[in-house]
Amino acid sequence: GPVADKLTPRVTQTAKILWAVYILLSVAETALLMLGGLSLFDALCQTFGTMATGGFSTKNASIAAFPSPFVQWVIIIFMFLAGANFALHYRFAFRGWKIYRDDREFLVYVTIIGLASALIYVANTGVWRNFGEPAIRDTVFQVVSIQTTTGFITADYEQWPMLSQLVLFLLMFVGGSAGSTGGGIKVLRIYLLLKFVLAEFSRLLHPHAIIPVRVRQQTIPRDVVMNVLGFFVLYILIFAGGTLLIAAMGYDVATSFGAVAATLGNVGPGLGEVGAIDNYAHFPPIGKWILSFFMLLGRLELYTVLILFVPAYWRR
Repeated sequence: GPVADKLTPRVTQTAKILWAVYILLSVAETALLMLGGLSLFDALCQTFGTMATGGFSTKNASIAAFPSPFVQWVIIIFMFLAGANFALHYRFAFRGWKIYRDDREFLVYVTIIGLASALIYVANTGVWRNFGEPAIRDTVFQVVSIQTTTGFITADYEQWPMLSQLVLFLLMFVGGSAGSTGGGIKVLRIYLLLKFVLAEFSRLLHPHAIIPVRVRQQTIPRDVVMNVLGFFVLYILIFAGGTLLIAAMGYDVATSFGAVAATLGNVGPGLGEVGAIDNYAHFPPIGKWILSFFMLLGRLELYTVLILFVPAYWRR
């Protein structure tokens, strides 16, 4: 992420710790899914799709093929954990729940999921046949799946009101936390940008005041904030350019927006012809190449790939 968050002074040791956390969570999810009635094979495959926020299932109907409320809630919980900062999970073992409560990015992450779920639940009042647990589960599942960029599906959200679809579309850009397996812009970057905007407003009111941007008890240097702003602008420009390219192939606005947002954010399902129960098979070869490039670009966070196209990089 844009802010260093080392668990140990050595990178190799930090990597081992994060791998250990990943494996422990994977074992726990697999065991719980088997407890919910899944075979070892299905439990392992759904776990791999959850913890890596990959979203591939062994079933064409995705997680809707497993109608058990227990199974779906287990997957919701582990998608949520996979979309959070893994460093927090490690520190939880030593500092307890306080570590989550004191982390601003985690609180923003939870707040976004909570607000999006509440908004969609209310917007869907004309859709739900049952306003109880099934409706809550369907809402929370889709919100957590899309925001963490996992891409598992239990409901065809294209049958939901346009407001609900718009909220899910915006969540495709947010993504998971820094230090998670999720894609997207990342919650920490968005939080930093919001803090920066508020600081700029304060400077307008108090021109001589020194108003630092602080995250995790650290004052963030202005060059780091500018880097985050640059990443955000570049992300939006690539999204806009990609949307134009897909639209030029004859696809409607919803499909063009959804396909680029979903591939750039590594979400999977988008809108329109690439919605919850659709796929990308109908794209022409050039469209598949473009969207494949966006998946790679988004997964490696833009700069890592784009720098390969800078001539000066190869002259070094």
